[in-house]
Parts: sequence; C-alpha cells; structure tokens
Amino acid sequence: MPELPEVETTRKGIQPKTQQQTISHVVIRNASLRWPVDLNLINTLPGLVINSVTRRGKYILLNTPAGSLLMHLGMSGNLRIVPLGTALQKHDHVDIELANQHVLRFNDPRRFGSILWQDQQDGTPLTHPLLAKLGPEPLSDDFNGDYLFAQTRGRKVAIKTWVMNSQMVVGAGNIYANEALFMSHIHPQTLANNLNQSQCDTLAKNIKRVLNAAIKQGGTTLKDFVTPDGKPGYFAQSLNVYGRQDQACLQCQTPIQKVVLNQRATFFCPHCQPR
Repeated sequence: MPELPEVETTRKGIQPKTQQQTISHVVIRNASLRWPVDLNLINTLPGLVINSVTRRGKYILLNTPAGSLLMHLGMSGNLRIVPLGTALQKHDHVDIELANQHVLRFNDPRRFGSILWQDQQDGTPLTHPLLAKLGPEPLSDDFNGDYLFAQTRGRKVAIKTWVMNSQMVVGAGNIYANEALFMSHIHPQTLANNLNQSQCDTLAKNIKRVLNAAIKQGGTTLKDFVTPDGKPGYFAQSLNVYGRQDQACLQCQTPIQKVVLNQRATFFCPHCQPR
C-alpha cells in the first residue's frame, strides 16, 4: 500500500505538468472505487485551474478556486502524467485532461483508491471529514519529541500501533514505522507510555529521517507502486528489517523476527531492539 513517501513522490511527479493548468475534460471509465466517483465531476471540473498540488497525509489534493479534488491511491493505485492520446492500460479508470495536452491518469487494479470532491465555501479552509481528524504531518515542525512524549502519556498501546495511528501522526505507515523503530533501538511492542523523553526525541527524529530518505529514493516498491513516470521506488534496497524475517540483522547478524501487531506484519531485531 502506498505510504507517505510514495504519495509525496507522486505529488512531486505530477505537480510540474498539472499546477497552474486548466482542466479541459474529464473521463470516468469506472466509477466503482472505494467510494463511487461522482459522475458530476465530468461537468464540475472542466474550466477550473489547478492552483496548487498539495498533500495531506496520504491524500493528494488538486486545489482549484471552486474546491479541491482529494485523490487516494488505496492499496495498488498510481497516478501517471501522459500525453493526450496515450493508449490505455488495464485498470485506467479516470482521466483528467489538461489544456497543455497532457492527461493525469488514475490507475487502480484493486480499486481501493478514491477520488472525492470538496467544495470551497466562502474562502473557508477545507474540512472534509477524511482530513478533519488527521494528526500532524511527520515532516512538519509540529511533530517532534515533545509532541510524541506528551501524546503517549497514558497510552497503553504498542508504540508501533501508536505511530501508525493517523490521528496521532499521519503517514508513518507500516514499512517506515518498522524502520524508524529499528533505527531508534525500540522494540515495536514497547508500550507507548513507557517511552522516556530521550526515546521520544530519538524516535521522532528517526521517523523524519526514514521518511525523507525514502522520498529521496522515490519511495518503496514491493509490488504495485510506480512513480508518475513509470519507475519503481528504490528505497526497498535500503530496508533494514521490513520483509527480512529470518535474515541476518545488518548491524549484529541476529536473525530478524516477525510478529503481527494490530493485523500488520512487524519486523525487528531482538538484539538491537530489546524488549
């Protein structure tokens, strides 16, 4: 499932050809995504200028004077920028054609992604229910060791589960939670309220570190993800623990172990991350 680095890589990839461009036409071939695509977008979007392309958590926002289009890649989705007239691929569900003769094309084999519209009303900030309760962005100044320490007090939940709670912090998904905890020498099953200030400082720093490193390498491709130019993400080559069950730890040679936390595969080194 695309996580924050993959979504940010996608945002950066589509921005040059979409920002400040006028939408000329919309094609909806299959509206049956996680939530049905509103067929009224065929009439709503043409003529609107995309003022900016931003990201909130795992949502990419195409912002126009009339509102924002919220796009989520789901488990297998991707966005590509292709010249107008480019042959279709299987699972190309939605096209947003632009005045510069390019198309923003949404592809999603498993159809867990979404394309939703949020009206802009009287200049007020967007308050879509899917965005309203999201926690701070992990790469922002609002997320730091002090915030992590304050929010984990009284939280008797595994720290990995806490890190993956989007109401606490957005976008630190499964791959990167595993990696940040390894880098911080924190066992993933440690109760969140047992972390001290120093550990919280270290973990917050390493969440930022691993996410930034992944963005620089175009994200992580394990199966489906490709960037807007069709290339895979290369951060998979830098993974220390994720997906490496029974392989030797790159730091101490102890076999990597796997447990399931909150229905998600969790990898750790029992020597480098003692419980």
